[in-house]
Amino acid sequence: MAERDEPTAGRAGPTAGPAGRLRAGYGAAPWHLLLVTAVIVLAGWVALRLAQEATFGRMLLWFVGAVIAHDLVLFPVYASVDRALRAVVRDRVTLLNHLRVPALGTALLFVVYSPGILRWGETTHEAATGLTQRPYLVRWLLLSAALFLLSGLAYLLRRRQASRQRSESA
Repeated sequence: MAERDEPTAGRAGPTAGPAGRLRAGYGAAPWHLLLVTAVIVLAGWVALRLAQEATFGRMLLWFVGAVIAHDLVLFPVYASVDRALRAVVRDRVTLLNHLRVPALGTALLFVVYSPGILRWGETTHEAATGLTQRPYLVRWLLLSAALFLLSGLAYLLRRRQASRQRSESA
């Protein structure tokens, strides 16, 4: 009796042929390799274009600083928060995801608008736009609350729909 390759998690069937060997060695489908290669080529092109800019050194310094700040400070913080959330909600993955998504949106909005929210460069901002930075904090808080509210409503609707399906099947 011939031995069959057992399919691994997330893969359909044995690895045969060049595409299967590539998937087994690389760990993903061939289209993924092409896409990653294209993105690296695009990033290289952008880096070459930026290298001709007069402010390239400052941009590079900010980029390296952002990478270090993310990897050494932010990642451990949000990984710890995620671990604590997982301990609180236990096996309810959907609830955890309904907390993660608005938290990510709130964090990204804060990163993008933090100079306005924290009123950094208030005089420069007002001179350039003629507007104050006062509304930024309130708008960010309202938008964050709206993200969590919409996510909570979506979670409640999903639970309600799942309980209806369970009661219909019983």
